[in-house]
Amino acid sequence: MKNTRIYLSPPHLSGKETDFLLKVLGSNWIAPIGPELNVLEEEISNLVGSSNCCLLNSATSAIHLMLIMLGVKDGDYVLTQTHTHVGSVNPIVYQKSIPVFIDSEPDTWNMSPEALEEAILSLTNQGKADRIKAIMPVHLYGMPAKLDEILAIAAKYGIPVIEDAAESLGSTYKDKHTGTFGKMGVYSFNGNKIITTSGGGALVSNDKALIEKARFLATQARDKAPHYQHSEIGYNYRLSNVLAGIGRGQMQVLDERIAQRRANYQRYRDYFEDKNQQGYHIQFQEEAEGSYSNRWLTCVLIDPEKNKGLTHEKLRLALEVENIESRPLWKPMHLQPVFKDYVFFGDGTAEQLFNIGLCLPSGSNLTDIDFERIFGVLDKVFKST
Repeated sequence: MKNTRIYLSPPHLSGKETDFLLKVLGSNWIAPIGPELNVLEEEISNLVGSSNCCLLNSATSAIHLMLIMLGVKDGDYVLTQTHTHVGSVNPIVYQKSIPVFIDSEPDTWNMSPEALEEAILSLTNQGKADRIKAIMPVHLYGMPAKLDEILAIAAKYGIPVIEDAAESLGSTYKDKHTGTFGKMGVYSFNGNKIITTSGGGALVSNDKALIEKARFLATQARDKAPHYQHSEIGYNYRLSNVLAGIGRGQMQVLDERIAQRRANYQRYRDYFEDKNQQGYHIQFQEEAEGSYSNRWLTCVLIDPEKNKGLTHEKLRLALEVENIESRPLWKPMHLQPVFKDYVFFGDGTAEQLFNIGLCLPSGSNLTDIDFERIFGVLDKVFKST
């Protein structure tokens, strides 16, 4: 009989969600509007220090609305990092605009400022500067990008910044929350995120008009009229009041969840540091100066040339045999078949990260027994290397 599966990042309910759900059901507010939705938007705004929030059914929807509100359209360019989830990029194509893929830098694994400026200069030299409509860094695995450098480049060339902070709720850069540095930012509440509404996302901005526009577009763009009248194309993107009830319960334990994820990271760090003392060279995603990561996922780099031939795939397969989920890092978008014809700027850092990187089980509900199982598998692999 197989052991119970240890998942990469499962939902972790606190029990507090039940009270909010019962309240929602008792009030009959089960539509995509309602009091829990309104309160959760206020709670997120208060947490991140952004004055306005619109809750949506996914972070992908939120990115799509950001692009629409920036006026991104057919033939325009959006510069985003290649090392990310496909949900960062699909909305760019929804708008018939052109993603330009920017390589990673080796410290935080996020958007390389050098490659970003190279891309801008290349498009400018081609006479396309006026078609560059946005720069979208992604705070990968909860790690803040090098925002000072990225924002300085954006200001230099007059390009708006929008942030994909889907994985980084609670992370900060120089004591300011990720997602609040650009014109707009998004968070994800998907089932595998640090807190969840089952499925959902948030769009935040200090520009009230943008958030009001987002709510309008997300509810089918219905004009103010007693009948249903529509002057613009809208979308069915709003989060339901039921799921907002789950989110309110989850928000009460966010600090605890961040502490648990960071404790997981430290536990892995201590384990692999011991192995490194034995002649291995396992590397981690590093916090840049001034950064504080929620450590949503703990990820390692295992270069076989520096680790006696050990590969990340050998570790992944050994864990899977014992019913323990791990996963390679995101495959770069410019290497995905669907995006193979789009331009990429960089030196191959993201590809190398994918080739040697592994995401380890990082759930906030990992137990000591779970870690004993994980480390037991890893010990066997190291002994056989």
